[in-house]
Order: sequence, then C-alpha cells, then structure tokens
Amino acid sequence: MIRAVVFDLDDTLISEKKYIKSGYQYISKILSDRYDKDAHELYKLLFKLFNVSSQNVFNRILDKMEISYTKNDIMEMVEEYRGHLPDIEFFDDVLPCLKELKKKNIKIGVITDGYANAQRQKLKAIKATDYFDEIIVTDELGREYWKPHPKAFEMMKEKLNVEFNEMIYVGDNPEKDFYISSIYPIKTIRVYREGVYSNKSYLDNIRENHSIHRLSELILEEQIRY
Repeated sequence: MIRAVVFDLDDTLISEKKYIKSGYQYISKILSDRYDKDAHELYKLLFKLFNVSSQNVFNRILDKMEISYTKNDIMEMVEEYRGHLPDIEFFDDVLPCLKELKKKNIKIGVITDGYANAQRQKLKAIKATDYFDEIIVTDELGREYWKPHPKAFEMMKEKLNVEFNEMIYVGDNPEKDFYISSIYPIKTIRVYREGVYSNKSYLDNIRENHSIHRLSELILEEQIRY
C-alpha cells in the first residue's frame, strides 16, 4: 500500500527552461541598466549562447559585449541569478494530481537538488509549502548529499512516518532520480517532460519501475496500489 508520494522539482513539477528564461530576463535587466544596452537584445543573446552551450554563459556574453570582468564579477551575476524570485508556475497537471493524492490521504513531499538559495526561491515562487507535507533541499544537507545519495530519502521516510516500501518517488532525470530503488524498496516513476535533463543516461542502468507522460496517470488506482 502506498502511503507517500515524493516528487523531484525541476522538470517534474516546474519547467527548468522557464526558470532559466526568468533568470536570464532578470540578468538582462541588470546588464541593461549597468551598460546602457537593450535588455531584450541581451536576453536573446543570453539564450542563444545557452543553446550553444550551458557552460560559462555569463562569461561569454561579457566577452561578446567586449567588457572586461573579474571572477568576482561573474560570481556576483551568478548569485543574482540564483537569488532572483523566478516567474514560474507548476506544470498544469501538478495541482490536480496533488489534490487527488490528498483525497486519498497520501502524504506528499519534495526532494530536490540544486543550489539551496535558487531552489528555495523556486519553491517560494510556487508557494510549495502550501501543498507539500515535507520539503528537503539536499544542498542544505551538503553538496555530497545530492541525489543519488540516499540520505534525503532516509530523512523523508522519518519525516512522513512511512516505510520505504510505502513510498513512490517521481522524477525525470535518469542520471540520479531512479537509483534509489537499488538501495531501498522505493518505487520510482519517470515522468517524461521536454526537459533539460531528459537525455541523460541511466546511472548504472538502474531504470524506473514505471513511466508516465502526465501526472494524471499517477493517480489511477492501479498506480497507487502496486
């Protein structure tokens, strides 16, 4: 019997690409004010650079603008990006799913990787504490406890007062979201989104127990009972 469903955040509950767009719009405004450039053109350039490579985008845009900078300048931009309150929302299938799970008296939680300040701002933007019983940001435990480390799952088990075999973990990233099932008897479900992480390889070829394309499939009676 399933008593708890725990979700990943990025590209499971919210769009990581929308978050990136929000951050780039924020940074574009800062650069526009600082260097008297057109914010919309800067935003387009940032995204063009990102689509070529997600690495060192802020360095590369300053290079394109022929502006000299220091490592501290880049770190300040990174902190501005991570610290901004993003313009994001849940995918449209999330709230109906959470509502149905609550109706079934199933506890719900979030385990998310990523830099703590950025993840907390995302969670604040979607008012996550209004919907979830427990939320664990793994970066607050230490970088070494990001998934696939089991510590957050062990903590979630205690916080929700359930057994591992009463938990489902729903995620999207093959590289780290499903490996937990090789450590503990947690059922895993992959939700297929057009996300940033969908092309990753499975860690040690540990695959999800089930896959879905919309969270509405999760609330079917047979999914909750297996």
